Amino acid sequence: MLGADEERISETQQHQFAQFGGGWPAALIAQGLASALMLWTAAQQRDEQATLLLSLYAAITLILGIAALAVAKIGAVRLAPHLQVRLVAAAGAGLGAGLFAMLWMAADIDIVIWQLANFIAVFGAIVVTITVMQSVRAALLSFAAAMVVGIMVAVGIGVMSGIAITFFGCLAFTIAGMARLDHIKAAARAAQSNQDALARRLVHEFEDHGSGWFWQTDRHGRLVYLSTKVAEEVAANGASAIGQLLTAVFKVDSASPDTERTLGFHLSSRTSFADYSVRPVADVAERWWSISGRPMMDAMNRFQGFVGSGSDLTQKRQSEAEITRLALFDGLTGLANRQRMRLSLDQTLAAPQSGTRATSLFLLDLDRFKAVNDTLGHQTGDTLLKQVGQRLQRSVGDAGLVGRLGGDEFKVVLPREANRDRLAELARTIIASLSQPYFIDGSSITIGCSIGIAIAPEDGADSETLVRNADLALYAAKADGRGIHRFYRAELLLGAQKRKQLEDDLRKALAQDEFHVAYQPVVCTRSERIVGYEALLRWDHPTRGAVSPADFIPVAEDCGLIEAIGEWVLRTACEDAATWPNGIRVAVNVSPIQFANPALPAIVTSALARSGIPAERLELEITEGVFLNESASSDNMFRALKGIGVRLALDDFGTGYSSLGYLKKAPFDKIKIDQSFVKGAAIAGNRNAAIIKAIVTLADTLGMETTAEGVEVQDEIQLIRDLGCSHIQGYVYGKAARAAVVIEHLQATGGMATAVGFRASRSPRSSMLRSARITTEGAEGEVRIRNMSATGAMIDGIEIDGDAAGIDILIELLEDQMFPAKLRWAADGKAGIEFAQNFNMERLSQPAPAAAAIRRSA
Repeated sequence: MLGADEERISETQQHQFAQFGGGWPAALIAQGLASALMLWTAAQQRDEQATLLLSLYAAITLILGIAALAVAKIGAVRLAPHLQVRLVAAAGAGLGAGLFAMLWMAADIDIVIWQLANFIAVFGAIVVTITVMQSVRAALLSFAAAMVVGIMVAVGIGVMSGIAITFFGCLAFTIAGMARLDHIKAAARAAQSNQDALARRLVHEFEDHGSGWFWQTDRHGRLVYLSTKVAEEVAANGASAIGQLLTAVFKVDSASPDTERTLGFHLSSRTSFADYSVRPVADVAERWWSISGRPMMDAMNRFQGFVGSGSDLTQKRQSEAEITRLALFDGLTGLANRQRMRLSLDQTLAAPQSGTRATSLFLLDLDRFKAVNDTLGHQTGDTLLKQVGQRLQRSVGDAGLVGRLGGDEFKVVLPREANRDRLAELARTIIASLSQPYFIDGSSITIGCSIGIAIAPEDGADSETLVRNADLALYAAKADGRGIHRFYRAELLLGAQKRKQLEDDLRKALAQDEFHVAYQPVVCTRSERIVGYEALLRWDHPTRGAVSPADFIPVAEDCGLIEAIGEWVLRTACEDAATWPNGIRVAVNVSPIQFANPALPAIVTSALARSGIPAERLELEITEGVFLNESASSDNMFRALKGIGVRLALDDFGTGYSSLGYLKKAPFDKIKIDQSFVKGAAIAGNRNAAIIKAIVTLADTLGMETTAEGVEVQDEIQLIRDLGCSHIQGYVYGKAARAAVVIEHLQATGGMATAVGFRASRSPRSSMLRSARITTEGAEGEVRIRNMSATGAMIDGIEIDGDAAGIDILIELLEDQMFPAKLRWAADGKAGIEFAQNFNMERLSQPAPAAAAIRRSA
């Protein structure tokens, strides 16, 4: 086994040996030829022993010379470096020993001239070898030592021997120096070899396992090297990429800002380029790479081709594509998302033809979708949204771009469409399609859809304005009953601006003490004693004057002010109630937003503690809206409020969207019957009385009190009493008043209520001015109808004495149609009549039969 240094030195010596070529074999062959000449001389002198030895020596040197020539020059025999070096060393030592033997024999043979010739030939060959090779130091030294000894033996001690010894010393010194140089060169060559090997390993590792690769072309742009993994991928129909033009193997990606011409330009102009995105020309796979390259120059600055590197962009491109998809498409429905819809609308409006061709925008909102999520779960809701997206896409087709904005909101952009009739027809088609039942996991689900429509440029030339106006139209569609479409109108923006101004003023109203609380009495039906007051919020605006709660309460709920305002009303009402007699309660409205606040029980407790009134004197009025999101939190809130000891009343009963099921578990103390059921209940033929009776019966069964709201006419008091309702509230006992007025009234009346206002209920009247014929007791004349209701009318232009009240008459309400009536009063040329049967007021707006017949015949 050889050490690492010996192996490296052997490789160096082999390299030097190969560079020398035929020098050492020539020396061996020259030695053999010289021995042959000596052999000829010995043969002439008939010295058999010398002839035999010289023949053997000449044969050996000639054979060794020819073998060395085959190894070094011809390359017929391949030997390891150390074997070649050992072979040369052995040959050198053998030559030295042989020369010594020849010189020894020459002492007995008279061939001094041939000895010198032999010496000169061998020594010359050795000098040449030392000068060129430096590869067989041990052999040279042994050969030189043998020659020196041979010279000393042949010529004795003298000048020649001194010269030989001196030369040998110089040779030994020189060879020692060369040995040191050999070690240095061997170490340098080994280091370079290791570095090259490491570089090759790193390159192979990088090419095999990394994303990078390398390429090289010749002077003509043809590939002479390409990493294996890339070469296999770009091969088309099994053809190798090596030898092909670089531009015939790769093409610049169309998504890149560069072009194939640009890549060819760099190759032809011999300029560097970097980070060009390319794809295989053969399109064998969805692959992308980034390549860079630079020209190569030789030592004479002559162009040799291009060398460069590349990296894999496939995963990056696929990731970018996925990111783009996620950025521009809705992950649930696959429709365009808010970002893409905005970009599409911007591009459509910015197109050159947009100034002459209109663009329409639909904003859609699903009706009753929240109930699906709350009752059937979000997974069902997501499935429903997918089906909605599919139906919407089918309805719109190629007419426009459909997208989902989020939640249950969708948008449709319709380029080059402004015809209102076609847009209305499409809107009706969409609403009809989305309103058809959906079947999901065995459940049949029915929802609705409302649509707002805006048309550019008349409704807005930019996307922001157009979207805002479409949203206003959508808001109007919801306000008008849902399940319909509405086009944008200028008054919608005006209303929105007024609403925004109202919101701004509302934010300042509480801080600037513009609110006050008014109290409307709640009266016991049987005793007509005031048992409590309802606290009603009033707003006196410094410039608008009195603002109706119907106008500002919804705004306060939308903008998040209702909780602060509601808490202020609660605290104020409790403090005012503290000044009333102990038996009188105060009722405060609680909005669904307040009810959903977990802090409500603490707020109520704080208000009671601060005012000092007992909890049972506070009544919280809650609307059915709190049951739209019925959950465990609602039950907990009811328990917490009842735990405080306050009373709970269900306000506006019968007008909400919930079922009667909540009455089984909600701990209400009172049901308030909405005024829509009370109004007109005393008029003959009205069904409201029956509804009130049913509600009262239900409340009595559940052990709850009842309050009839909105009682305005005195004859309704007796009706409400007869129907069994326990309390009455309304203008019939006075309008709401401030706390100071309430105290004065309680002190003045002793807590008793007095009915005021109209005594009898009457149907709603319509003012008009129309002529009519009237017949009474055989007399006929013309009168004018001033106002009219379903039960009677007021007329003037009649000359009848007041004592004629109660007589029967006939009056022409419709053309050529007389209706019986009774005169109830007459004075100053005016009279009031009561129809024998209720008259359908809608018939007044219908065309007369004769006129209608004329129009039909025309």
